[in-house]
Amino acid sequence: MSTLTKFGVPMGPDGQEGRKGVLQPKLKYRFRIRTINFGPIGDQSYFTQQVMTADKPKLQHEEVTLDVYTSKVYVAGKHSWQTVAVKLRDDITNSVSKLVGYQLQKQHNHYEQTSPAAGVNYKFDMYVEVMDGGNVNVLEQWILEGCWIQSYENEGLDYAENNGVQTIDLTIRYDNATSTELMTANPILTSIGGVLSGA
Repeated sequence: MSTLTKFGVPMGPDGQEGRKGVLQPKLKYRFRIRTINFGPIGDQSYFTQQVMTADKPKLQHEEVTLDVYTSKVYVAGKHSWQTVAVKLRDDITNSVSKLVGYQLQKQHNHYEQTSPAAGVNYKFDMYVEVMDGGNVNVLEQWILEGCWIQSYENEGLDYAENNGVQTIDLTIRYDNATSTELMTANPILTSIGGVLSGA
């Protein structure tokens, strides 16, 4: 007799629907980060290979207060996507550090002290993908558009550090994030009383 279905919480009123077990969770270490137009045109796999940690997108709405007869109500105002942090493992071939350096130079030429005319000249896209442990299947994908490096930190050196590796810490600012798996493209708009009609 199987007991695996008994680990979940009781479902339905008075638990009459029984227990449905536990769904397999997404594991934090099964992920992949890919970029498009980061640094020079060409192979950008070094970025993907050397990622150690990465944030998923975070969204925040501003609050708009509406003063009414005897109280206040609140509606969502403008939203903003929060920055994400990416930590890269530096390598002895300087492959990933050269890639990052090229991107930094695209954003601002520190030799000539010049900047590009428009964001399209240096912005890149980044894909945050949760994998299933195999080689193909993506369980969750976030597409971050209009990305650029807001801050860059190359970790320092330490004679006393025996187990550490050198890392590159990036803070990425982006304009928008979407997920085809998690976000409905055309949600049904409703009012408090029900579905909005065109009448």
